[in-house]
Amino acid sequence: MQRNEKNYETIPNGTLGLIAMDSCKELGEKVDKYLINFRTERKHKHENDIAFRGYQRDTYLLETSTPRFGTGEAKGMIKSSVRGYDLFIMVDVTNYSLTYSVCGHENHMSPDDHYADIKRIIAAAGGKARRITVIMPFLYESRQHRRTGRESMDCALALQELTNMGVDNIITFDAHDPRVQNAIPLKGFETVQPAYQFIKGILREVKDLQIDSDHMMIISPDEGGTNRAIYLANVLGLDMGMFYKRRDYSKIVDGRNPIVAHEFLGSSVEGKDVLIIDDMISSGDSMIDVATELKKRKANRIFVVSTFGLFTNGLEKFDKAVEEGIIYKVVTTNLTYQTPELLSKPYYINCDMSKYIAYIIDTLNHDTSISDLLDPYDRIESLVKKYKAGEEV
Repeated sequence: MQRNEKNYETIPNGTLGLIAMDSCKELGEKVDKYLINFRTERKHKHENDIAFRGYQRDTYLLETSTPRFGTGEAKGMIKSSVRGYDLFIMVDVTNYSLTYSVCGHENHMSPDDHYADIKRIIAAAGGKARRITVIMPFLYESRQHRRTGRESMDCALALQELTNMGVDNIITFDAHDPRVQNAIPLKGFETVQPAYQFIKGILREVKDLQIDSDHMMIISPDEGGTNRAIYLANVLGLDMGMFYKRRDYSKIVDGRNPIVAHEFLGSSVEGKDVLIIDDMISSGDSMIDVATELKKRKANRIFVVSTFGLFTNGLEKFDKAVEEGIIYKVVTTNLTYQTPELLSKPYYINCDMSKYIAYIIDTLNHDTSISDLLDPYDRIESLVKKYKAGEEV
């Protein structure tokens, strides 16, 4: 029996349509399969009503394209009618693997290119859709969320631009600073935490964890990520510690003040398995520095856990850290592009988010609250009980 049984009797808000941009094709196809299964298995007394027309289909994916001219300019095309549809558009702005040609030269797509393409698809809908929800796991320009000098506020501008184009809801995962939603206070904005998927992925992979405060600890690598660490520590009944970054404010390197040292606040980590949890792994330097500091304090196995594994400087540093025993496992989701090299690493745990996204889409299409989906406390508690009882999770 599905958890979202309450959805069955409510009327959908328009025909469900799923658009997976080229950057998000693989994830979109997985989400589509779950949606098909949900609705094929679902039987209710209203299934033949006109309000449920098109409810059960072979696919909910709509075909779109964003072809480019020789100059690199592009246009958005939707190849079927979307009038009256409840559209969900998925995009991964960090997928650098896609390329296009500019005057005979090959360009890799940047976040700016992906953002421009999603605007083109919204424009192609021409205001005919009943409602548009953008699912942007990595929020575009989310690290440029506040002004510290004479500089642009790109994330807020992007959110306002999308809503001005007719977007009703924006769903993102683990936003760098959720307060950026203040830029669009009259529109829907949800930042979803993949805490349950993290715990499930780790418990499936590692069978000898002792989940108690004597043997495990949650660590935030900086002061900005303490909320997610506090939540996970409270749910699992563990102690929490944090590092803060001591910076040299007399210098600016690559647009920011360089980190001089990571200072630790918390109880002893000696002999404990440690989960370092953050929103993203970019170059990975901070995570490896924190793991190294924890090893100096005699921590046992170290799990590096992050929603977005960007690995902008490659995987060599992580290979070396694992080889030296600094890091035990690296855990990220499939919400952003994953290289075949990353997926082949024996130390990597991949947390699939497609079923979770399908639940969210299915629930929203029925205009039903997603509050219970956003709070995974009960699911995590049940998962840990099964694990401690020796059952399959």
